[in-house]
Amino acid sequence: MPPFSAHRLPLALGLTAVLLTGCVPSRDTNHDNNSSGTVDKIVIGSTLPLTGTESKTGARFKQGFDLAFELANADGGIDLGGKKVPVELKLLDDTTDQAKAVNLAQRLITQDKVNAFLGTYSTSLVEAQSTVAEQNKIPYVTGGGAATSIYAKGYQWVFGTLAPVANLAGAEMSWIDTQQAAGSLPKPAKLAIVWENSSHGQDFRKGIKDFVAAHSAGYQIVTDESFALDGKDFSAILSKVRTASPDLFMVDAHLPDFITMQRQYLSSGMCNKVITYGARGTESDAKAALGQAGVNYILSAVWWNKQLGNAGLNKEFVEKYKAKYGADPEWYQALGYEAARSLFTAIGQAGSVDKEQIRQKLSALDMDSILPGGKLSYPAAKGGQADYPFVVQQNLPDGTSPIIYPAQVATGKGVAPNPNCKG
Repeated sequence: MPPFSAHRLPLALGLTAVLLTGCVPSRDTNHDNNSSGTVDKIVIGSTLPLTGTESKTGARFKQGFDLAFELANADGGIDLGGKKVPVELKLLDDTTDQAKAVNLAQRLITQDKVNAFLGTYSTSLVEAQSTVAEQNKIPYVTGGGAATSIYAKGYQWVFGTLAPVANLAGAEMSWIDTQQAAGSLPKPAKLAIVWENSSHGQDFRKGIKDFVAAHSAGYQIVTDESFALDGKDFSAILSKVRTASPDLFMVDAHLPDFITMQRQYLSSGMCNKVITYGARGTESDAKAALGQAGVNYILSAVWWNKQLGNAGLNKEFVEKYKAKYGADPEWYQALGYEAARSLFTAIGQAGSVDKEQIRQKLSALDMDSILPGGKLSYPAAKGGQADYPFVVQQNLPDGTSPIIYPAQVATGKGVAPNPNCKG
């Protein structure tokens, strides 16, 4: 678990990312807060990376948004004090560009005067864009920013649906620990950490190191290397990993880097007893790019899995999604959907589009959820970031990816060590 003090850092620290981009958002001093809350239409602003390096993930989040809006409007919209009001999504393409995500948010908030905001995807973009929402005091809910640094700035208007990445690392290590206890993995096990040089990656690294510190007899870290986002050549890092000969190859990467690194890993003939790329591994894009054999036995821990339940909210979400898109949803769509649904819930509880009232309802939110644990809240002690357990899954040669941990929700049994490794 990441260190998370209830004491929040000064707001000024949160401005750093935006200042670095050279595009400082201005405070909207003339903004209409619509204190009466009386409207004929609720407009939610948002940006997503619909082009650029994160376009595939951005498209998945858009699917989750679109389904949530469609269902909310199916019976007339959100109930504002007894009157059903339709809700509209005003979505722009931030092109996976931090400065553009900031500028478009500024435009939507100050010129288009949207009533609330759904944040973009990826830590670096959310880190910068959330500052605009905080400065302009508009409710901002994101399903696409997991780094704890986003929520450690003392912000009051920013809420995150993704649980901390350190939880992800801890869940994977907990499953590995069960395999070690069963004699399937060596003790101590040699471990390589390779992480993207971002606050997302830093959280992953910390989660592993915290686990290893608490289980020092079981693990030895032999490689600890970082890499820049959107890399094209990982051969130098992979060479260091090969030389260290770890049992566990633990990587945190976003989807484009996962596919590139795994392709180079396979072409170099490497094999480790356990391999993970954090939350990545089950994506259809990866299977298409690498083939089934290229993704077999990859371990991943995610914020949601359709196997979590065949009843209640999960059943409804999966069925509605499949009816609309003709495919099973992944965690990306689920988090986009649930971020939107939580914002709708808060607006309905506020009974108006008054921003302060919506913010207060988000702060106090405790709603039934499709997410692991069945509840979603944005605790102040976590800076407004949701906190719930991850589920660990593993790709198997038959094309399935069952949940293998924790035991109470497991739908299959994991495999360790990787049978592909010879000798």
